Amino acid sequence: MTLITTPENPAPPGATVAMLTTEDGVALRVARWSAVGASCGTVAVLPGRAEFIEKYFETIEELLERRFDVVAMDWRGQGLSQRQLRDRRKGHIDDFDIYQSDLTALAESVLNPFCSKPWFALGHSTAGAILIAQARAGHSPFARIVMTSPMIAIARLRFKKLSELLVEGLDILGFGSAYIPGGGGKSIFLRPFPDNRLTSDERRYRRTANIVRAAPELALGDPTISWANAAFHLMQQFEDADYPRRTLTPILVIAGGADRVVETSAVENFASRLKAGRVITLPYAKHEILMERDQFRTQFWAAFDNFIPGVEDRFTQSLAAAMNAPRRKPRFPWPWQKAKT
Repeated sequence: MTLITTPENPAPPGATVAMLTTEDGVALRVARWSAVGASCGTVAVLPGRAEFIEKYFETIEELLERRFDVVAMDWRGQGLSQRQLRDRRKGHIDDFDIYQSDLTALAESVLNPFCSKPWFALGHSTAGAILIAQARAGHSPFARIVMTSPMIAIARLRFKKLSELLVEGLDILGFGSAYIPGGGGKSIFLRPFPDNRLTSDERRYRRTANIVRAAPELALGDPTISWANAAFHLMQQFEDADYPRRTLTPILVIAGGADRVVETSAVENFASRLKAGRVITLPYAKHEILMERDQFRTQFWAAFDNFIPGVEDRFTQSLAAAMNAPRRKPRFPWPWQKAKT
């Protein structure tokens, strides 16, 4: 198992590439780099939907320069990890909870045995939503999380409820493995640059397109109906105002003011309710902030460097301790209460 390089996108030297297996038997591709000299900890780079490790070589190099060890993973069903359907172009999942098995395997097989602490995560879009769900459940192994354009709500979805009902109905009827209506197998990264909704940086956009052309096996088309249905179900949970309030892992959210993939206002609203979170919106930046122009990436790295590595917030520590403390039994229970034995 190797990493795929192109002249304009060389792999950072020193990578260790391996396949790990999840508890449900899915093979995932993982790459690991060690910083030169004393490490400041480990950053897990987790791509968005349809992405792959190679797309983040530039970001990985910048993390290594900051003396972080780095781990990057292809989620199940994309990159060079095991695909979920015979048609490799279909981005498919039945339930977003399944992605938690990927994170568990990453922690048990890579982070625990090989990576220096503290552990941090850097997730984009769909990865951001998966990391939020893990943190909300209290299972996150990461001391802090940075996420760009997390998938909290889909942008400019005119008939949201109708769309949700449509994909759920089609899923129930057995069409879950079909592309979403109007979808197909062409990679989103091969669209003409003027038509793209991802970045305003043409050089970085064409760099990604050239990776896909050099290695078509990395590419992924549109999601399936089941994937869309599972994504809607997760985003519906995010609509609960109480959901972010019990998410205790410190999280930095970077949103794009010109994002046309996820709804920026929904991201800002969600992040503003996080107990230990903060949100920064970069005006005029599109969805893929790490693939954007240098003026936006400079702002991203300034925020990142101010947040990671960070000293654990006393507020977060005391809040976590309070929520995890065992409840005392009432000394004198009311007559209708039964004391637990």
